[in-house]
Order: sequence, then structure tokens, then C-alpha cells
Amino acid sequence: MLQFITSWSYRHRWLVVVAWIAVLVTVNVAGSALGGESKQEFLSPGTDSKAAAELLDARFPARAGDTVAIVVHDDRGVASDDVHAVVGPVVDRFRDLPHVVDVVSPWDAAGAAQVSADGATAYAVVQLDSTGARFPVEVASEMVDLAADARAGGVQLELSGQAIENVQSSSMGAEGPGLAIAALILLLAFGSLVATGLPLATALFGVGIGLAGGRLMANVVDVPEWASSVAIMIGLGVGIDYALLILTRYRGELGAGADPSAAAATAMATAGRSVVFAGVTVVISLLGMLTMNQPYVPGVAFSAVLTVGAVMLAALTLLPALIGLAGRGVDRLRIPWPRRAPTASGAGFWRRYARVVQRRPVLAALAAVAALGVLIVPVKDLHLGYPDDGNDPTSLTTRRAYDLMTDGFGAGFNGAFVLVADRGDASALADLGRLGEVLGHTPGVAAVSPPVAAPGGDAALITLTPTTSPQDGATKRLLARLRAEVVPDVMAGSDVVVKVGGITAADVDQTNSIQGRLPLFIAAVILLALLLLVAVFRSVVVAAQAAASNLLSIAAAYGVVAYAAQGGWLGDLVGITTPTPIPAFIPMMMFAILFGLSMDYEVFLLSRIREEHLRGRDNAAAVTEGLASTGKVITAAALIMAAVFGAFVLDDEIFLKIIGIGMAAAVLVDAVVIRLLLVPAVMQLVGERNWWIPGRLDRLLPALDIEGPTTSRDEPARPAPTFENA
Repeated sequence: MLQFITSWSYRHRWLVVVAWIAVLVTVNVAGSALGGESKQEFLSPGTDSKAAAELLDARFPARAGDTVAIVVHDDRGVASDDVHAVVGPVVDRFRDLPHVVDVVSPWDAAGAAQVSADGATAYAVVQLDSTGARFPVEVASEMVDLAADARAGGVQLELSGQAIENVQSSSMGAEGPGLAIAALILLLAFGSLVATGLPLATALFGVGIGLAGGRLMANVVDVPEWASSVAIMIGLGVGIDYALLILTRYRGELGAGADPSAAAATAMATAGRSVVFAGVTVVISLLGMLTMNQPYVPGVAFSAVLTVGAVMLAALTLLPALIGLAGRGVDRLRIPWPRRAPTASGAGFWRRYARVVQRRPVLAALAAVAALGVLIVPVKDLHLGYPDDGNDPTSLTTRRAYDLMTDGFGAGFNGAFVLVADRGDASALADLGRLGEVLGHTPGVAAVSPPVAAPGGDAALITLTPTTSPQDGATKRLLARLRAEVVPDVMAGSDVVVKVGGITAADVDQTNSIQGRLPLFIAAVILLALLLLVAVFRSVVVAAQAAASNLLSIAAAYGVVAYAAQGGWLGDLVGITTPTPIPAFIPMMMFAILFGLSMDYEVFLLSRIREEHLRGRDNAAAVTEGLASTGKVITAAALIMAAVFGAFVLDDEIFLKIIGIGMAAAVLVDAVVIRLLLVPAVMQLVGERNWWIPGRLDRLLPALDIEGPTTSRDEPARPAPTFENA
């Protein structure tokens, strides 16, 4: 089937190119006209925070939306006439904005408690009719402009809330610098503008179609706004790499004397098969995230899968067509440098390098393990949690508002809990009043509001402010104590059900939910990958080595992420200036993405080694030839993917920074330390036992050929396949 698809694309190249252009235009027009809105839900199913939010939504519709805090600070005192003359009109203008339900001002009777003890800081609460993720950006932008007007009047006025976060978090176009660096690496690797353009065109076509398809998919599944950034990150990385692997093999066959048709046939039958296997592995890893049972995961996973599928299809159809158009002219428009003469047999840097590793495999393996150990050590300091406004740079109004609230009211005011009861009648309010008294004397609680009944009397809520910040471990322990001891003990004699929710509680619940399911997810992905690897390489040992080395590279990436999140020189380098917790979904996503991507280099290297072994070479010679023929392309591919991923540290979103640096580090570690050092060293030490597989297992597993036709040294040579006579 693969040979038919690729050969048909090669022979009908103009038709294929025109078809891809038509599909790209059509899907993008449809996506613009019919695409759904981005939506994201971070409340984990089955948690107290989810139940509390649903009660609020159903019985407190006026309080179901998010809030924006207007924080005012002035050393003259917020009660002074001069301050009120500036801030009062601004607050009134907030009341008139669309989607604003209510504003409780510190100058109102209901907001008298919203002034700090020293009188220098106060806040107004702006109640919205929707969550921040769905709040119109233009309205939030107007809020930011109103705050700037107040500051121009001589009073410090800052804003906080998810709606404001959405306005000030803008994409820096991280894919642009990544593409530019990728193009430079390709140009240096190929030395030709034509050869450089083919992988870029292949990846851009696939990503363009995948992203447009993601917008259409938003009509049937919730797709977070940032899912497109993740899809771009993965799509560009794998798209360029897939095309690079195939094009490198094609150019190698041309250099060996094959005509373009035969060279394309061999490239697609070997590297093309590797691309199929690598792409399928990425898709399996991404779909494995669905086992995490998080509401935003399907949209992220499906968007990424759609994009990976599009770039893989482009590599298998569009690229052969472009190769057919280029023919021997694939190396046209060469740059003056570098120009390398063909190396004689047995020469060349990578062949010499392979032999150095093989002469001292123990030393090479120990060096690789030592390097990995240094990178993995910081994992012990990995702090899972969710960044808040306190992690924003001080240049942002949300960070300044956070600091003012912390100084004026205590750190806990930035992450209050909301206790929601399923009844709000007189009896229930009496029970909740007793609960409030106990809560007020509970260690770790700074303030407790009186219970407020819903308009229909069928629910009530209490707002509780901890003494510690949302990221403090003491806040998490307080939440656990409230749920397990305080609330159940006080409400034991009542039929009123109370759920503890709020943003801080939701963050804790999601972290716990992901941590609980992560081991199952990892085990499932590893098991499926092992089965595929054994079926492809017909070796238990090679499959186990591949899975173990993938885990090591991912663990090293976790270590780099943990180190960067602590701040310091590496954090400062990527814009993380304060110690920042790592959202629990980031290790989950990194594992899913990296485990699949690691297979690109693993499969490409091992398939070449096995190809040489099947031709009759012994294990050592096969490893030498496999590494010599793939070392350059693996290094170039890793640099390209690292550039694409690393460019996302320019993004304002903290989690995209973290994912970018982690994935860039993992790719470099995987390609340099694992594939070019540890794997050849271990394979040299294991020897011919690398290819051991129990006979019964060999018969049970399907034969998945990714090397294409191979010829044993004891067999007569067969005519080279071509696409022209396919």
C-alpha cells in the first residue's frame, strides 16, 4: 500500500501538488467560515471543585462567572477625596461595560471590608456573566485602558483575573524564529536552496491543513485556545524531520549512482516506512492522554493528532511529488559553502566516531549515564502546581495587583476557597453559620464570610480566605483538612451537603487527578510501544533498550524543566524570574509527545542498523554502518526540532515556555546522548544477542517491515525498484 501511494504521487506529481494546494485553501476557508470557538474547562470530573462549580452555575447564575479585581493603592489613603475623585468615575464606567453583572466597591456599604487595615489599599470586585476563557477580549482590553486612565490621574490602579490574563498574554509568533533557525540548519546540512525548501514546504502544508482542521473540530469537541500552539510545535518539528529523513536517503541514493526514480523508490521504501512507524507511534502516545480523563485533553490530543497525521501524509504524498519535480535538480541553487568532496569507503567523521565508541563501549556508556544523571537529579525538586499572578513579571498589571493584595490583605486573598451548600433555607443557613464559626477558629484560616443564600433559597455559599498563598503547601494541607475533617465533623448532624471549591481548590484537584492516573498512562504507552518495536525489529532486547532510553531522555527533560522552573540563570534566560510550580498536565503532555518523537531517531537509527544486519553484516559492522549513515541527519534533525521547540520560550504563556524548553532539551539529549552514544555503546556490548527473540513470540507477532527490500550478501543483487515502472 505504501509503495502504491508514494509511487502514484511520484508519477502524478503535478496533480498531487495542485491537489494539496486546493485542499489547503479549501480547508482554511472552511475553517475561517465554519470553525468553532475555542473552549477550555479545567475542572476535573468527580472532584469537589467540579461539584461546587456546577452548583454555582445552576443555583447562583449571577456568581457562576469569573471576577475581575480592581486593586487601588495610594499612600494618602483610599478614603481620601482626591483618590475617590479619580477612582470613583472609573469604577462607575466598569459597571456600564458589557457582560458585567455587578461591581462591589470598597466605597459601598457591602464592600466596607475591602479596605486594608492601613487604609492604603482597597479592591472592588467586578462580577462577570461568563468565565474568563469565554469573556470577550475587547471588553477586557477596555478594562485595561480604564485602569491606565486612573494611573494617569495619579492613583495606582491594577487589575487581576483570568479575563485580564487573556488580554496581556499575547503570542510572540514563536514559530517564526523556530522556522528561521530550522531553515538555516537545513541550508547548512544540504547546501542547496532547493533541498532546503522541500522539507519546509512539506511541513508547512501539513501544519496549515492540520490547524484549519482543528478549527473545524472545535464544533464537536472543546479545543483550548493554546491547543493550536501545541499542534504547531509538534507539527513543524515532526514535519520537517520526516521530510528531512526521506530527502536525505533520496540524495544518498542519487549520490550512489541511482536514477531519480530508483532513488525515490528506495527512499520511500526505507525512510518512508520509518516515517510511517514513527508517526503512528506519535499518534498512539498522543491518544494515550485520553486516559487521563481531563476535559481539555481531547481537544489538545485530537488537534495534535490531526496535525501529525497531515504532516505524515504530506511526507508520503506531497514530498514524493516534489522530489519528482526536482529530480536531479534537488541540489540546485547551492550556497558557496560548505562543499564537501565524497568520502572514500571507511572514511568520514561519523564512521570514525562509531568506531571510537565501539572500541570503548563501557566508557561511552558510563559517560552517557553520567550526563543523564546530572540532568535527571533536579527531578527531585519538581514542584507540581499551577502558576498564579505572583509568577507573572512585574511589568504586568496582574502581578502588581497580586503584590498589592498580598501586602494589604495577606497572601491568602489571592486564592480564596468557596464553600457551596446545596440548600439555602433558614435551617441550612443556621447550620452554615455554625460551620462559619468553626472555620473562623481553624488554624490557617484568615477570614470567613457570612453564608449567602441563593435567590431561590436552594443553595448558599461561604467564602474562606487562607492565611497562605495558593502555591503554599500549607494551603493544600488546609484544603485537605477542611474536606476530610472540619466540614464533615460540623455538618455531621445536618442533611446539608457542602462542597469546597474555588480556583485554588480546582488546581489542587486537577493535580491530584493527573498524578493518580499518570502511572497508568505511562505504563499503557510503554507497553504498546514495546509491542510495536518488537514486531518491527524482531528483537526483545532492542525493543527494551529503545523503551528504556526513551524513558531516560524524558526523565532528563523533566530535570531540565524542574531546574528552569526554580528561576536562577536558566530560568532568567527563558523569562522565568521567580520559582514557579509546574502544571501537572505538562509532565503528562511532555511524556505523550516526547515518547512518540523519540521514536523518530530510534527507528531511523535502528532500521538502518537492522538493514545492514539483514544484508549479512555482523552486529558490530551493522552498528558502525547504521551510525555512520544516520549520524549527520539525526544531528541535523535534532537541531531543527530543538530550534522549533526552543523558540516557544519566547511565548508569554508560562506553560508554553516550560513545554518548549523541556521538549528542546529532551530532543537534544535523545539525539546526542542516547542515540549517538548510549545506544551504540550498549548494542556493541550486547553483541549478536541484540537480535534475540523467542521463536513462539516471533511467530505470534505480525511482520511489520520498515526497512523495505534488503539483499543478503549471499544473495544475487536484484534490480533496483523504480517508481516509473511501479
